[in-house]
Amino acid sequence: MRSNNLGQLGFSKKPIIIDGHHHMVGRLASIVAKMLLDGQRVVVLRCEDLNYSGSFFRNRLKYLDFLHKRCNVNPKRGPFHHRAPAKIFQRTVRGMLPIKIRRGKEAYRRLKVFEGVPPVYVTTRKMMVPEALRALRMKPGNKFCSLGRLSHLVGWKYQDVVASLETKRKVNGKQFARKKLRETKLSRNSRQLALKYVPEIRKIKKSLNSYGSR
Repeated sequence: MRSNNLGQLGFSKKPIIIDGHHHMVGRLASIVAKMLLDGQRVVVLRCEDLNYSGSFFRNRLKYLDFLHKRCNVNPKRGPFHHRAPAKIFQRTVRGMLPIKIRRGKEAYRRLKVFEGVPPVYVTTRKMMVPEALRALRMKPGNKFCSLGRLSHLVGWKYQDVVASLETKRKVNGKQFARKKLRETKLSRNSRQLALKYVPEIRKIKKSLNSYGSR
């Protein structure tokens, strides 16, 4: 489905579905956190296509350094090092919420994140956030890296699986769009053909009515 602009959308009872393709991680996370605190339910899709500013080498060093951080007393207390792109983005949003109080916990429960596009959301309309789009927020030529590539480096094992499923989804989407376009053209042509014969049909009805037919 085509993506809509989120800028002109107010509060909605239905969850807002955001396509994370080519959005900046930090900027999108801050906007999503604000929406969650306002009581809005949010679903973020295609988290593997989110972007970090800076080169891949720089972000790789930062994340590998983060993997060494732990609690000396009891490592089970955290910090927890997620590998999946959706979990990394979810943790970023969590850091922007007052998670220790009830308001923050309830806001965090309103968030759903996914790699790729699950079948439930294939036919739903997705939104984009102009304030977080890489093309609008970064200068041309500046370096950036993909969250999916970074996750694959640190241990995410499903990059190829998600990529193959996304390829199938896009092929099916193109076939559905062609079928829909063909049906629209046929209905338009049939309507025009019907309008062409309207005067003749009226003449026949008039002659039938003159003989007492109803």
